[in-house]
Amino acid sequence: MALILLFGVFFLCLMAGVPVAFCLGIAAVVGFMYEGLPLFIAFQRIVSGISIFSLLAVPFFIFAGELMLQGGIAARLVRLASAAVGWMRGGLGVVNVASSMLFGGISGSAVADTSALGSILMPVMKEKGYDSDYAVNVTVTSSIAGVVIPPSHNMIIYAIAAGGVSIGQLFVAGVVPGIVMCLCLAAVAWLVAVQRGYPAEPFPGLTSLAVSFIVALPGLFTAVIIVGGVLSGIMTVTESGAFGAVYAILVTALVYRELTWEKFKTAVLVAVRTTAMVMILVACASAFAYLLTLNRVPDLLAGFVLSMSDSKIVILLLLNVILLVLGMIMDMAALILITTPIFLPIVVDLGMSPIQFGIIIMMNLGLGLTTPPVGSCLFVGCVVGGERMENVVRTIWPFYLAILFALMLVTYIPAVSLGLPGLLEP
Repeated sequence: MALILLFGVFFLCLMAGVPVAFCLGIAAVVGFMYEGLPLFIAFQRIVSGISIFSLLAVPFFIFAGELMLQGGIAARLVRLASAAVGWMRGGLGVVNVASSMLFGGISGSAVADTSALGSILMPVMKEKGYDSDYAVNVTVTSSIAGVVIPPSHNMIIYAIAAGGVSIGQLFVAGVVPGIVMCLCLAAVAWLVAVQRGYPAEPFPGLTSLAVSFIVALPGLFTAVIIVGGVLSGIMTVTESGAFGAVYAILVTALVYRELTWEKFKTAVLVAVRTTAMVMILVACASAFAYLLTLNRVPDLLAGFVLSMSDSKIVILLLLNVILLVLGMIMDMAALILITTPIFLPIVVDLGMSPIQFGIIIMMNLGLGLTTPPVGSCLFVGCVVGGERMENVVRTIWPFYLAILFALMLVTYIPAVSLGLPGLLEP
């Protein structure tokens, strides 16, 4: 009865249009009242959910990404990608994917990727004869690189939910899967472009490519500083995030000279708003997850999953399906906090590394950002591209298949995610 009430209140609030964070918080408070627990325990769980030092890195990463977006780094990365791969048939689609791979490795945000690169590339693609649904499809699905390729604030949330997994190893583990996923998306973008007869851009020459790379290098170096600082042990994750934000200010204001006072204020406001949303989600999801544990939901769900089959392949496939379905209806940060304590013991018993499972969660729930009914990247992409969602969803399935193919590689071939961390271990 307690679980029926908990989930009933949550879904009623969700259907009423209440934000996910408050749905979790309201359901948690009702659950605590039903259990007869003092309400101060509920608020204690909410506060303790965000009283974690590692979470200080989240606002720094978000702020650094917003500074780069406002300071012109995204446009320079697009020019670099265009010079490198724009000569292919349907080259602007491949440029879109390559730009997402570069920008995602700096901003760490899929929504920021969709908004920034979409506003730059979609008008150009339409002008060159590309269909608007294709432009939205490529932009939205490639934006997942922002949550897989480091630095990613969602990886920090997973590390906390998993009980102290190395954030540095998670960062390194996301590099190869992120690149593999983008290569799969680029291949699909090229195939669809060939099928639809989209044009190819002329190759600008090696000199133009070299100039574009040199111009974009200060921006690309941001990711090197953040990830390199963590891996070398010189800085903690929080310190590297702060240093990355300072470096982003210096690059965009002094090197590129595009960060005006108005743009700086916009970056601050957006970063504050995004950070507040993330922290409220983390806090309320922490109280919600406490009630799930109190009612033995992890044990019950683990027993159900393991009763379905004795095969490791089938169990992992089932977990992927569950995560994909949940990712379609709930926010990513909340799901990381709720599902990690439930599913992590199962995969560990199967012999999977928590690092590998972290990348699987990033890709699964990242895909949820691009799917209806609540995919935030899909909504943003349709608005920026001026296209109806039903038209986009009708033609986006080849790109979903590309991401699912990459996900299966990560799930069943541990070396895809664990190979690079293993090479860099002392």
